[in-house]
Amino acid sequence: MASVLEDPALQRHFRGHKDATSGSVDKSLMIWNLAPKSRAYRFVGHSDVITALQFSPLENLVASSSKDRTVRLWTPSMKGESTVFKAHSAPVRSVSFSHDALRLVTSSDDRSVKVWSVPRRCYLFSLNQHNNWVRCARFSPDGRLVASCGDDRSVRLWDTNSKLCINVFSCTGPVLSVDFNSSGTCLASSGSDNIVRIWDLRTNRLLQHYQVHSAEVHSFSFHPSDNFLISASSDSTVKILDLLEGRLIYTLHGHKGAVFSVAFSRTGETFASGGADAQVLLWKTNFDRVCYKEMLQDHMRRSTPDPAPHLSDIHPRSPHQHSQGLTTYRGEFKQPTGEFKQPTGVIHSRKSSKLTVFIAFSLKILKPEKTHGDTGRT
Repeated sequence: MASVLEDPALQRHFRGHKDATSGSVDKSLMIWNLAPKSRAYRFVGHSDVITALQFSPLENLVASSSKDRTVRLWTPSMKGESTVFKAHSAPVRSVSFSHDALRLVTSSDDRSVKVWSVPRRCYLFSLNQHNNWVRCARFSPDGRLVASCGDDRSVRLWDTNSKLCINVFSCTGPVLSVDFNSSGTCLASSGSDNIVRIWDLRTNRLLQHYQVHSAEVHSFSFHPSDNFLISASSDSTVKILDLLEGRLIYTLHGHKGAVFSVAFSRTGETFASGGADAQVLLWKTNFDRVCYKEMLQDHMRRSTPDPAPHLSDIHPRSPHQHSQGLTTYRGEFKQPTGEFKQPTGVIHSRKSSKLTVFIAFSLKILKPEKTHGDTGRT
């Protein structure tokens, strides 16, 4: 019998990043308008490699972190105005908004996690117990907790009110990424030991353990339903996990080289991946159409239920171009609420001959206007 799942499919691939090396200034942030005959806009401010960025949930700001030890809060307009946040004493590895868009949390090689006020544009407090580089930090959906991870092989859970570490989860290698599911009941991590772990925060116990990649796992994303998780790895693949059945269901082949970034859209109807080949691939989810409640009820009415979903390797049917010698960092795939439309922007940064690709889509189209300061059009 056929699988209850419909296979994911590659919708689009974006190759404009390969041309970013000409006419661009080092350490700059590029906004690419993907509408026909559109131009790319360059935002200059950071003095070193940009390591991460994220759109505000309100869509009115973009936050970026850099090896220059600063965080910048950009207004995504043609003027390219930004506010600089300074408090870290080493490269900043990640930046993320709280779900109410009022705070930022950052992690750094200075072994600290810092929280900032967005409305007041100021530093609030630090969380200090990691004894090595802190790779990633994220707010819980309700903003009461912060999760952080790093090269000390630990995932730490912090209370933002008391500013105390309330729990520590140990891993077998440096941890590169951490995040909460949409309900805030589970916490997941991935790292250099090739493993994706999911903990139940209600019991503080390891809930699931997936060793499906053959190299370090750089990034992952929960589906909005919390039923699926996608992961990106240096083994050049994107894996799709069914969290209800506790198994790998798809392996996606599309990138040539390591995959550093992956994320679902806000609705879960699509997801994107970005890799060392300087490409962003946009995929149609499809497999999330199954209704598990109806499926389980149907199984209960049968003496022999349908077989489990098949394990599939998906290769893109359409050709897509690759390029060599490129480096990619973690990013975000963003889509505002409402019906999904054609994405209109891709943000990335670059340094020298190496390209850093961030996945960050918005339905807002930037319209040309007079530029000021260090912002220009390419």
